Amino acid sequence: MPQFDDRKQDQDLKDIRLREEESLAELLSHKYGIPYLNTSGVPIETEAVGLIKEDEARAALVAIFSTGENKQEKELNVAVVSPEGAATKELLDRLREQGYRLSVSMASHASLERVWDRYHDISNTSRTDAGVLDVSSEELARLSGNVKTADDIKTLLEETLAQKNVHHISKVLEVMLAGAIAIKASDIHIEPEEVNVRLRYRLDGVLHDIAMIDHKTYKLALSRLKLLSGLKLNVSADTQDGRFSIKLGDVDIEIRTSILPSAYGEGIVMRILNPESIKVTLDQLGIEPTLLEILLREITKPNGMILTTGPTGSGKTTTLYAFLRKIYSPEIKVVTIEDPIEYHLAGISQTQVNEGSNYTFLSGLRAALRQDPDVIMVGEIRDSETAQIAINASLTGHLVLSTLHTNNAAGTIPRLIDLKVNPKVIGSALSVSIAQRLLRRLCSSCKTESTPTEEERATIGRILKGVMQKKGAVPEIGNLSIAKGCVVCNGSGYKGRVGIYEAILIDEAIEKLIAENPSEREIKEAAIPQGILDMREDGIVKILAGMTSFEELSRTIDLDER
Repeated sequence: MPQFDDRKQDQDLKDIRLREEESLAELLSHKYGIPYLNTSGVPIETEAVGLIKEDEARAALVAIFSTGENKQEKELNVAVVSPEGAATKELLDRLREQGYRLSVSMASHASLERVWDRYHDISNTSRTDAGVLDVSSEELARLSGNVKTADDIKTLLEETLAQKNVHHISKVLEVMLAGAIAIKASDIHIEPEEVNVRLRYRLDGVLHDIAMIDHKTYKLALSRLKLLSGLKLNVSADTQDGRFSIKLGDVDIEIRTSILPSAYGEGIVMRILNPESIKVTLDQLGIEPTLLEILLREITKPNGMILTTGPTGSGKTTTLYAFLRKIYSPEIKVVTIEDPIEYHLAGISQTQVNEGSNYTFLSGLRAALRQDPDVIMVGEIRDSETAQIAINASLTGHLVLSTLHTNNAAGTIPRLIDLKVNPKVIGSALSVSIAQRLLRRLCSSCKTESTPTEEERATIGRILKGVMQKKGAVPEIGNLSIAKGCVVCNGSGYKGRVGIYEAILIDEAIEKLIAENPSEREIKEAAIPQGILDMREDGIVKILAGMTSFEELSRTIDLDER
């Protein structure tokens, strides 16, 4: 009795139809004078596929499967079912208008499907608008539940990389981004090396190794990130900057992407701008009570200038935003000029510097003054003209908040004089200058105590003499808290950060001194009666309170500075 294999029959019929479809495509290619192409034997470049959206590609029956050999030229290899379709012509003409040179081939619908399948690899997550990555709340909850430490992320990444299916690149990015958000990393660093690619997270200001990735996965991830960030896929020898956002429920988390060419590929840094991370009040920043009282008084004045100083990553933006949130009310107008806008604040007019359209800090400040503002925040004073206009703004009834590049609070005045600001007006315009740094907090779950060394005790004793001079009393030097490391803090011994601050209030003594073109040391001496701790003193007080360690303070500032 004969046996019939229905599955084999169906497959045979399918194969016959495919061969007929390929024969028809080849026949039509002769008719139109266009080369025939079967994509089953052609390398498909995912970054090329992503140059047009999937719905557009399917509607126009067009598939871009690769770029030309010269990556610096805008050359595209394109497959079409028919060159005569209206939607096909429209899409091809649009690509030509964008400056692309097209090499068009005739292909069957099945051939185009092979190319279109790569859209699944471009994003397994739902990508709605350009530059927006939707991560499902369910998936994030699952990942957050599984991710508690850096080791958990490494395990998940290794499991995902081992799958090697068509969607694994999207899963890798999902784990990478969701994991960073879950453990509150501020930056993701992807650094290609000779053999592998290193993945690192910046946690509490310090980089930690997370995992090693193979170069093939890295290249696919790079293409995906470039697409999301609106960067050029065919440029690899130049720096590029872009951004995209991750939607987590009602919260938009901005991701700022920076690409830098290196010896073994393009280095990627993604800065995570989570709005939740700046929802801290002035009381929570770690500002010493005497200084906090001064700052609360100064920011409520109708005019004046408050300058903050410190290196990148020292928390200046968080401090300025805390000021703005404290003083904002519907009765006043606040305008900011930023580079870039890192976090969006409700009720405040925020503008972003754009060198391409000649919107600089200088032109932005001039324009802002015509907007009848009560408070102006300038992201950074970089040049003489900006400094002078900011000073004049504070003298004409505006409260001006900004940042300046100096190492300490006393250095603000010499820096302004160096920027050609008239010393006679600095005292009237400037209210207070602040310097700050961020220290890692000791993990409350694992910190332990240790007897200070003779060197540590001597250093602490010397700095406490300054505290005594300003406050009249000092805490005792007992055992010091030190970092140990546990699961909660990813083995670092630290969890979270706290600020150390110093400030110079422009009082009568400082104002008289400014006219004499003083040095930083002279300004510091004149400010001692104000009773404000400097950063070293503030740091030592926080060490003795068990907030941080002597080692962490030594890593951040020079304790031997006289």
